[in-house]
Amino acid sequence: MIFARQHIWLHALKLSASFQCRQFCKTAGLELAIASNSKGPAPTIPRISRGLPKKVKLRGVDKVIAVSSAKGGVGKSTVSVNLALSLAMTGKRVGILDTDIFGPSIPRLLNLSGEPNVTPDNRLIPLSNYGVKAMSMGFLIPDSDAPIVWRGLMVMKALQQLLHEVEWGGLDVLVLDLPPGTGDTQLTITQQIVLDGAVIVSTPQDIALIDAVKGLNMFKKVDVPVLGMVQNMSVFVCPNCNHETHIFGTDGVDREAKRLGTEVLGSIPLHASICQLSDAGKPVVIADPDSFNSKAYKNVAENVLKKIYP
Repeated sequence: MIFARQHIWLHALKLSASFQCRQFCKTAGLELAIASNSKGPAPTIPRISRGLPKKVKLRGVDKVIAVSSAKGGVGKSTVSVNLALSLAMTGKRVGILDTDIFGPSIPRLLNLSGEPNVTPDNRLIPLSNYGVKAMSMGFLIPDSDAPIVWRGLMVMKALQQLLHEVEWGGLDVLVLDLPPGTGDTQLTITQQIVLDGAVIVSTPQDIALIDAVKGLNMFKKVDVPVLGMVQNMSVFVCPNCNHETHIFGTDGVDREAKRLGTEVLGSIPLHASICQLSDAGKPVVIADPDSFNSKAYKNVAENVLKKIYP
């Protein structure tokens, strides 16, 4: 049997660096020439003429949404998982793709481990738990403590395989959990596949919003519709006295959403149980589906569905 880990690593090692570099230089040179020679708005040039790939729909997937924060540590992956699970609870066939090559979180959050098998035509078969299919680089690394020390070309090849060589088997919605930043991974995804929308996650804190706004504007620049923003860790409610404390400030996401012409899809409270259950691999919408915390995630899922299935 061909194992998935061998499959993806062999493909990465066979990557032709010289070809990729030539393509990059050709594209970069053309774009720089356009930028330097134009005095007005840049002319519209077909994607193929700019060396950009044609966007394609993922095989067997109806809708694809990206969850981004452009900032680490704001709880984006936890939101992604609970969003995917909440969507599945509405009866949709849902999958989640962990596109963070260096720091995959989905295996831990969904309590999944082991190496996926591959189909006869060498497509990766997702693992599944709680009714959601999942694929992550974390499934392909034998030691969860081992770092992935790869240069950019190998990382991009691995990402290509996660995007285009997974047998999802028919999904209504695929949630992409994006890594922090607005770099190679984000550009590769937005340039190669059809995205039906992006969800921006941030805490109310200004320092987090600085990067979240950059992420939102990135999606606008690449013509991906922004479905809205999620305010995570919005308020802490004391479990003893029920006193509310806005640890990261109040309504920062609401303020920026209004300024940027988008809407707030929902607010998620800061609660110890969300953290504890996530670490245990049993997300709150599964462990305590009727709680206030779970209803907050489900509200976000309902608003997302209204956007992608109007």
